[in-house]
Amino acid sequence: MGTVVDDAASVEFHAFFERHYNELARLAQLLTGEPDTADDLAADALLALWHRWDRVRAADHPVAYARGVVANLARTRIRAAVRERRRITLFWSQREDRAENPDVPGTVDVQEALRRLPFRKRACVVLRHAFDLSEKDTALALGISVGTVKSQTSKGMTELKRLLGTEEASVRVRAGVLPLGGAGGRDR
Repeated sequence: MGTVVDDAASVEFHAFFERHYNELARLAQLLTGEPDTADDLAADALLALWHRWDRVRAADHPVAYARGVVANLARTRIRAAVRERRRITLFWSQREDRAENPDVPGTVDVQEALRRLPFRKRACVVLRHAFDLSEKDTALALGISVGTVKSQTSKGMTELKRLLGTEEASVRVRAGVLPLGGAGGRDR
């Protein structure tokens, strides 16, 4: 059901793609430093251009627009990689605390109660109380706002108090998570 205009736009886009794909991939590689990612970013940029081809081809400098799309995608990719590295660092490179005589039944109770919390509440509680991260560091690790950390931690602690039947839930979380698993203990 293509029209002459659609066919002409398709031919024009195909010619644009052939002329500029390698340049856009090279730009992506230079911006990210990742040769494997460069082709994906160039392809993603060109797909975005195709969806807006009417506007792009009417622009004064379509290639400049395409370069801007690649740069934005590369920036997003770099930011995501930095966030991921920070999360890994915050989660796994903390201290290796171990208790000499852990309260195994208490630890099992705390870990079971934590498993019953939704992931975000659980992550906020564990990072804040077991790892002693600040609200800001917790927010950074989880990619959420400080306000969300505050509310999810508060709600998570309230739920833990209900599940554990104690007002000392934060002490039990710290004591219950670190002795058996250390800082690297994972939810199995």
